[in-house]
Amino acid sequence: MATRSTIMDTNSFRSDAGGELPWPTAQLVRRRERVLGPSYRLFYRRPVHLVRGEGAHLYDADGLQYLDVYNNVASVGHCHPRVVAAIAEQAAALNTHTRYLHDRVVQYSEDLLATMPDEIDQVMFMCTGSEANDLAVRVAQAATGGTGVIVSAEAYHGNSALTSQMSPALGTAQRLGLEVRTVPVPDPLRTGTDDPGAWFAARMAEAVADLERHGVKVAAFVADSIFSSDGVFPDPVGYLAPAVDVVRRAGGVFVADEVQPGFGRTGSEFWGFARHGVVPDLVTTGKPMGNGIPVSAMAARSDVLAAFGEQIPYFNTFGGNPVSIAAAQAVLAVIAEERLQERAARTGARFLDELRTLTADHPLIGDVRGVGLYIGVDVVTDRVSMAPSTQVALDLVEALRDRRVLTSVCGAGGNVLKLRPPLVFSDDDVDWFCAAFADALDDVLVPDRP
Repeated sequence: MATRSTIMDTNSFRSDAGGELPWPTAQLVRRRERVLGPSYRLFYRRPVHLVRGEGAHLYDADGLQYLDVYNNVASVGHCHPRVVAAIAEQAAALNTHTRYLHDRVVQYSEDLLATMPDEIDQVMFMCTGSEANDLAVRVAQAATGGTGVIVSAEAYHGNSALTSQMSPALGTAQRLGLEVRTVPVPDPLRTGTDDPGAWFAARMAEAVADLERHGVKVAAFVADSIFSSDGVFPDPVGYLAPAVDVVRRAGGVFVADEVQPGFGRTGSEFWGFARHGVVPDLVTTGKPMGNGIPVSAMAARSDVLAAFGEQIPYFNTFGGNPVSIAAAQAVLAVIAEERLQERAARTGARFLDELRTLTADHPLIGDVRGVGLYIGVDVVTDRVSMAPSTQVALDLVEALRDRRVLTSVCGAGGNVLKLRPPLVFSDDDVDWFCAAFADALDDVLVPDRP
């Protein structure tokens, strides 16, 4: 029997699970199930019908207000007026593709590259992070002559035919590619090492060696630098660098998937990879780039991009269209003008401290870890074995949902609460979450529960 997807199925609604839904919700669920494909998922045992958003808050069809502690897509806040205005203005003027000249597309490219290391000097645009990672792997293969790809053990890098085969978080029903290898991430609760960098580099060397034993040269190591799907492992700072060195010595390149940690979310750096002191060969980004408008990018060292670009013309009809680029430009402006990176650092540090204080005496919370506005709460059966407790984690998510606080889970055991609110998350929002979480803990965390 196939293992379910940790990121798609663990916290999903199931119509056959029993339980009464309010009549309007039940009707909408039935209509949805009738017309949408069965691969789609809904969050929560009682799905939420949302109709409006503002900042870090969402509102349902009954006018009830929710706290969004999950949505990195609306990175600068739901329906930010600056982004909305930029979209409307450009849509009223022109929307076309990158085979015509357009100053806005070039200007944004210059502005985006200015946030990256000097070595990253060219960019290409798509609509989704899946497309960006798909292209990055093709570029890596052209540049290196290799075909092997290494990812973390619970990675998610997309849903195209290529990227789904390097996304173990989709579950075992989605087979990994024959030339894909996975590496575990150093987990402070369970790895048992005093040197995570050396430990991770050793696992990387084993993956490279296994590819080579099968006659496969490594092309790329693709990683989200906070390993969000694996359970949120951002620290210690720098532990990623030795593993990247292993890949480069084997002739491969490093692809930094910045869909999760990018655009200031870590607080300390604009891009997650910078915390580890590495300069990638390729950088991909997606969801938070346009605050909900479909736009993504693959940025690259020009020498790495050259082989692919000289052989294969690339065109994406909607990638880099002026309306999406207007949204992306507005996001950059808002991050800078509202000092959201600094806010992520300040608010995130307080959020982390409050959560650690709140959970210090709870025997089923093994760890609270994170950086900036990306935090994982590791729910365990006990603090001796540190075994994951999926059911308690899910009960906590549902208890929070009942208190109109929205989040979900990640990690191989589906036991880590994933807290990644919009960057406009405030001190009042921290207080709201912590009050709801304390109440949920009292309801759910019974020490002898399996």
